[in-house]
Amino acid sequence: MKYTPEYVSLRGVEKAAVLFLCVGEERGSELMSQLDEAEIQQITQAMALLGTIPASAVEEVLVEFQAGIVGASGVVGSFEIAERMLAGFLPKQKVSEIMSEIRGPASGRNIWETFATLNEQMIHTYLSGETDQTIAAILSRVKPDVAARVLPLFERDRMTGIVGRMIALETLPRFSIDVLEETLEKDFLRSVSRRTGPDPHQRIADMFNKLDSGLFEEISGTLAAQSPQAFAAIKQKMFTFDDLARLDQNSLSRLIRSAEGPVVPLALRGAKKGIRDRFIEALTVRAREMLLEEMAALGPVRARDARDAQDKLIDLANDLARQNIIRLPSEDDPLLTEADL
Repeated sequence: MKYTPEYVSLRGVEKAAVLFLCVGEERGSELMSQLDEAEIQQITQAMALLGTIPASAVEEVLVEFQAGIVGASGVVGSFEIAERMLAGFLPKQKVSEIMSEIRGPASGRNIWETFATLNEQMIHTYLSGETDQTIAAILSRVKPDVAARVLPLFERDRMTGIVGRMIALETLPRFSIDVLEETLEKDFLRSVSRRTGPDPHQRIADMFNKLDSGLFEEISGTLAAQSPQAFAAIKQKMFTFDDLARLDQNSLSRLIRSAEGPVVPLALRGAKKGIRDRFIEALTVRAREMLLEEMAALGPVRARDARDAQDKLIDLANDLARQNIIRLPSEDDPLLTEADL
C-alpha cells in the first residue's frame, strides 16, 4: 500500500489531532476530558499548528485507526478551534494557561521550533556571518536533525571547530539565552519562546545519531583528540539505527508493533541486510509476509526518506525505553559483526 507524503509526515500526536478534529468540537471535548493534562497540552498544540490536511491523508489516518471511513473530507486545525474545544470541559483560566503555553510569550511559537522549520541552506547563510561560538550556541539548542543537516554545509575545518565548541559548551545562563533569542527574533524570526534544553552531551549525541555515518567517522578522530573525555561521554550516549538490531526479541517486536504507518518498511529499505533480517526474524510468519509486501509496495525510495524513517524508529525506541516498555541494549550486549551485516 502506498501512502501520501502528507500522511507519512504526520507524527502520532498529529494523527490524534486529526481524529479529534474529525469528530467535532462537542465530541472532541468529551474525549479530551478523559486525558491527563500533559496529553491535553500535546493534542491541543498539535491541533493549533496542524493547518490544512488534505482528504486523502485524513482518510489514511482514519483507516490506520480502523475507523472504516472512506472519502473523508479535509480538516483544518487552528488556535481558535483548539481553544473552543478546550473551553468545552476546562475552566476559562486553565484554557488560558494551556493556550498561553502553546502560543508562547509575545508571538505564539517556540523560537527554536520556528528556526528549525527553515531551510538548512538559509540557516547556514545566516549563521555564516556569526562567530563559531555563537553558531555552537545556536546549533546546540535546535533539534538534532536540523543541526545535522546544517553542519555539513560549513567548510570542514570550521565544522569541526564548531562541533568542538558545542562539546565544550557549558549550560548557558538565562541572560545569554535571552540575548540569543532576542537577536534571532530581531534579525531573522517573528516569534520568541524561552525554554531550556536537555543535557548538552545528549543533544550532541542525538545530532551525531542523525549525521551521515561516513561524515561522523571522518570528523570523530579530530574531535576525540580535541576533547577526549567529553567525546567519549558523548559516544556512550549515542544510539544509532544499527543498534536496534541488538534489542532483545521481545523489545524489537514491541518496537515494530508500536511504529505507525510505513515507518518500518521505509526504514528497512535503507538498512543493511543483517539489520533487515534481524527485524524480520522478530516477527511472526504472517507479520513477516505483510512487512515484505509493504516494503515491495513502496517502490523506489529516496535515501533521505529511509534515513528519516530510521530516525523516527530511534526516537520511538528511546520513548518506549523511557516508559520502561522496552530495554535498550547496553555496552555489554553483543555487537553484530561485519559478517552479520
